Amino acid sequence: MHYSTPAALKRPHVYRLLIVQLAVALVLTVISALTQGYGAAQSALLGGLVCLLPNLYFAWRAFRVQGARMARQIITGFYKAEAGKFGLTVALFTIVFITAPPSNPAFFFGAYVAVQLVHWLGPWLVLKRSST
Repeated sequence: MHYSTPAALKRPHVYRLLIVQLAVALVLTVISALTQGYGAAQSALLGGLVCLLPNLYFAWRAFRVQGARMARQIITGFYKAEAGKFGLTVALFTIVFITAPPSNPAFFFGAYVAVQLVHWLGPWLVLKRSST
């Protein structure tokens, strides 16, 4: 499979979305630490990471192939990336709740949902701004 990207084609700027998701997770962790202590901060950080890591995997896997000639591979890549993201999400939830159960589930799920809601900003964050 050929993974080259011609100069004319540009990958979506998904890194902006991922950076904002990371920032939201870190801000919620700091706020949790300041208001509720270490246990809440750890729960918020774990919730943010359980949401962020599968999104990182999806972005890495989904945008490896580009070009009109590669349409079939692009669609296949998206399906594989989404399946991998779902599987990784399930695995991370399982690992967290078996090995290090959150001391404060409200902060865990709150951070997970907050990081997930950053996707609503996706169209604004991913679009490349015109220089003209």
